[in-house]
Amino acid sequence: MKRLLSYIYPVSKTISSQYNGDLEITWYNGKKHLNSKNANYSYGSLQRILKFGLKKIELSKVDSILVLGMGGGSVIETLRQDFNYKSKITAVEIDQVIIDIAKTEYGISENENLKIYCTDAYDFALQNTVRYDLIIIDLFIDLNVPDKFLSLDFWDGIIRSKSSRGSILFNASVGSQTSSLKLDHVISYLRSKVYDISVFDNVNNTNTIVIAKGL
Repeated sequence: MKRLLSYIYPVSKTISSQYNGDLEITWYNGKKHLNSKNANYSYGSLQRILKFGLKKIELSKVDSILVLGMGGGSVIETLRQDFNYKSKITAVEIDQVIIDIAKTEYGISENENLKIYCTDAYDFALQNTVRYDLIIIDLFIDLNVPDKFLSLDFWDGIIRSKSSRGSILFNASVGSQTSSLKLDHVISYLRSKVYDISVFDNVNNTNTIVIAKGL
């Protein structure tokens, strides 16, 4: 019924989160979206943005994926349904409320090919010892990428977590001049580590996507 009504007007409910404030689950035009106050977190524009980036990756050569910032799990749905990716995915999400939403609202839960960690992606990156063929970084609080995810300590952890043949997909949209300068510094740092960097601005008329591949 909600799906049918959503073609006439949006149908919403709100869930409070310690990390993300009020989260809104909204049925709109037959699809259920997860939004923060100002941003789409899953199953809307964000899903289209990450799908754009995934089209730039040779997923046939990817055997393991790390997702930092799982949200409601729309990137996992995209990988499974749109790209027929069947191998293992490890997902990290700091907010247990969002992990619960992913399970109850979208059917995203752990199985033999999906491991979910409820922890800070910064700590995970610094402590991780496993290498992945693709690392997807989608770490926002509302519209902003927290500064720690633009620090070189974090990116050293990302580099250590990437396999020798692997790639990095970073949803890197930043909202201030200071953050933009920090992003430029990250890109320069990756280039100094001999990565081929592609930067795509205004993806879906909003975000910046950075893709790093080893040479």
